[in-house]
Amino acid sequence: MSTAEETAGGEPQPWSEVTPDAARRLLVAAVEAFAERGYHATTTRDIAGRAGMSPAALYIHFKTKEELLHRISRIGHEKALEVLRSAARAEGGPAERLAEAVRSFVRWHAGQHMVARVVQYELDALGPEARAEIVALRRQNDAAVRGIIEDGVAAGDFDVLDVKGTTLAVLSLCIDVARWFNVDGPRTPEEVGSLYADLVLRMVGANK
Repeated sequence: MSTAEETAGGEPQPWSEVTPDAARRLLVAAVEAFAERGYHATTTRDIAGRAGMSPAALYIHFKTKEELLHRISRIGHEKALEVLRSAARAEGGPAERLAEAVRSFVRWHAGQHMVARVVQYELDALGPEARAEIVALRRQNDAAVRGIIEDGVAAGDFDVLDVKGTTLAVLSLCIDVARWFNVDGPRTPEEVGSLYADLVLRMVGANK
């Protein structure tokens, strides 16, 4: 399945932020190549070939292979962050909001597993400036989840001694779905999201 066909909760990944169409095609091709072969093993010729373009055409839209990775990483992290922030702003108590955050975050990482694999596991390939930008977005992801857990602890709904460590564990659990999820496997992204939401509520000792 290509990144153009991936879904998260039934929603396609159109990469509408990327224009013109040729640049979007190159970005989609880069996601597929990076996810399958890894960033370092992928050449600009590989990317251009997947997009049905000449290698020279790539440099019209992206100066370097790293610029492509940076663009993918930034857009991917921004989308994932919006998923978490939407759940954090939702109505309901901490347990409901944490369950929704985990369910949505996992569904995104499963439904967009090729994109998520690149976004989450190729960070070290970025240069210092680009890497710092992505790390800052990751910290915002952390803050969104940590805030919900802190609310639950303050309300007496969660039994958590180490909020920081628990936040890291929750995010790690969700993110790792991108590494192993298989569209031909026994569970859909929605089913995996529901399973993980239940596991995380048990992890924090949510009152029921």
